[in-house]
Amino acid sequence: MATARSAEGSTSSDSGGEGVRRRDFLNVAAVSFAGVGAVAALAPLFVQMSPSQDVLALATTEVDISKVQTGQGIKAQWRKQPVFIRNLTPKEIQEADAVPLSSLRDPETLAERTKPGKKNWLITLGVCTHLGCVPLGIGEGENKGPYGGYFCPCHGSQYDTAARIRAGPAPKNLFVPDYQFTSPTTVTIGAKG
Repeated sequence: MATARSAEGSTSSDSGGEGVRRRDFLNVAAVSFAGVGAVAALAPLFVQMSPSQDVLALATTEVDISKVQTGQGIKAQWRKQPVFIRNLTPKEIQEADAVPLSSLRDPETLAERTKPGKKNWLITLGVCTHLGCVPLGIGEGENKGPYGGYFCPCHGSQYDTAARIRAGPAPKNLFVPDYQFTSPTTVTIGAKG
């Protein structure tokens, strides 16, 4: 009788072991199924949050600068914001280099704001860093302010020839976006250079 009990006991413990293994498998399968379901439910959300084709098209802008003479500037568009592209004169470069950095609110040299070998090309966003107005000074005959750069008529911010803040409420210089010269007459704004 003892042998029959032990045989029955081993049979019931084996089936108990199988039950545990089956239960573990069902738990793992259920959790895996729920995980796959969660990923499937969230995938459209992540696809929706990625930038659309029209936004990606605005990521860079190519501008022809072949007709911009020394001392002139043009206004371009990048990401629906104005960009000032200015071909500085030797006098404007000299004036910018003569300013002591200690006198600037947001100290940057002209060389830090331009590309090596292209110090005459100053490219900045045309958005005042105070409240986002568009300063004057890029167009022919516009008020450039007392520092010869840009003047924001809304609140009186004044920028020098390197587009650095010199007077008024603006806290920062005009922002220099990423750009690179893709040819001697073409600049690509938005491209890391």
